[in-house]
Amino acid sequence: MNFDLEHFQEEIRQRKEFVDNCLIGCLLSPDSDPPLIHQAMHYAIFNGGKRLRPIMVLEGAKIAGGEAEQAIPVACALEMIHSYSLVHDDLPCMDDDDFRRGQPTCHRVFGEANAVLTGDALLTAAFELLSEKNSVSGIKPDTTLRVIAEIARASGSRGMIGGQILDLEAEGKIIDYESLRKLHCLKTGQLFRAALRTGAIVGGIGEKGLLALSDYADNFGLAFQISDDILDVQGDAALTGKSMGSDARKEKNTYPSLLGLEKSRQLLEESIATCLQSLELFGPEAEFLRQLACYTLYRKS
Repeated sequence: MNFDLEHFQEEIRQRKEFVDNCLIGCLLSPDSDPPLIHQAMHYAIFNGGKRLRPIMVLEGAKIAGGEAEQAIPVACALEMIHSYSLVHDDLPCMDDDDFRRGQPTCHRVFGEANAVLTGDALLTAAFELLSEKNSVSGIKPDTTLRVIAEIARASGSRGMIGGQILDLEAEGKIIDYESLRKLHCLKTGQLFRAALRTGAIVGGIGEKGLLALSDYADNFGLAFQISDDILDVQGDAALTGKSMGSDARKEKNTYPSLLGLEKSRQLLEESIATCLQSLELFGPEAEFLRQLACYTLYRKS
């Protein structure tokens, strides 16, 4: 299929701008009392992220034939959870990073204790948003409960947090391919899966369509992580916002370190092909997701 990187990046930029405006509407003002924590929450959220997860929530709702606007609280809540995970991931007791996307990390600006509380506050605010705003947006209570359960599982010990545990345990060790894939399936993939699934659930999708989108999300998560690992080796620090080779310096297990660059790129292409196959059930309404899968092959940041 044809893919125009520059055109698609502009599409992502426009969708990111929409999500950013939605996030501003869902967050308390930075001046809210006590101001320090709310300033830190805004800093953690508005740090240059691509907003792929909330964009996927809204896409899932549209593909299902629903109103994307109904999924806005879900989209914003998922981005709050993703942002909290990055704040905690950067802490000295975790990855000990001083910069993220070219900006000082939250704990470098607000202090380590305040960064811990910032992550806690974002996680709590996400579930507050899910439980309060969905009734306003017209989502049925049983659908809201299903969405909350999906997100809780994806972000908990059987999902993102479980993956982070495996990541910490693997530092300084050499693990096999299946262990690496499981690690990233949990740490990275589960939030992508939850994003697409919850959006589609809000939109009222049937079980067959939900299974197809789940398959897409699983393979997209793998493709995104592989491309991230490749960028750490071959990327431009000015574009990625982090120094090259940081994974190797931290003795992180990555696809290039395990398989080499050539096999990693081959696996990336295979994952993209599987993403596209999983969308055969859908027509033009899934075109953005097709383009998004191809984007993992060409992205520079």
